[in-house]
Amino acid sequence: MRGAAMAECARRVEVLVAVGRAPTAAQVRAWTLSLLFEARARRASLSILLCGDARMRTLNREWQGLDLPTDVLSFPSGEPGFLGDVVIDVPYAARQAKRRGHPVSREVRILLAHGLLHLLGYDHETDDGAMFRLQRRLVLAAFGAGPDGVP
Repeated sequence: MRGAAMAECARRVEVLVAVGRAPTAAQVRAWTLSLLFEARARRASLSILLCGDARMRTLNREWQGLDLPTDVLSFPSGEPGFLGDVVIDVPYAARQAKRRGHPVSREVRILLAHGLLHLLGYDHETDDGAMFRLQRRLVLAAFGAGPDGVP
């Protein structure tokens, strides 16, 4: 059943890779399907952009008023069935991954989970850690423990 549910979601996950040294669109789509399955959001669709620092800085300035890049931004749609957009800054993620001692692919999976939870309505700024606890459980369920032993 899991394969059929994930196949149903596949057509509703759009991925655009607009930067080099990034995971492939196919990898990101597969990771996203696993996260959607584990989050029980199988019927939802979303789009994902992997970009570089300059594009992320522009988006962060336009939408958050912060003139600097960040690791991930989420843009909830408010439309039924379409969760919204997740944007991940791959060079930023690579720097974080190096500091945290795991591969950039792991960091992108963590950021995908983080962005997805924001699209699902979670807010770590106001929930006393609930979103981060759920994020850890979601990453662990979808991908297992990382090489650093942490989800």
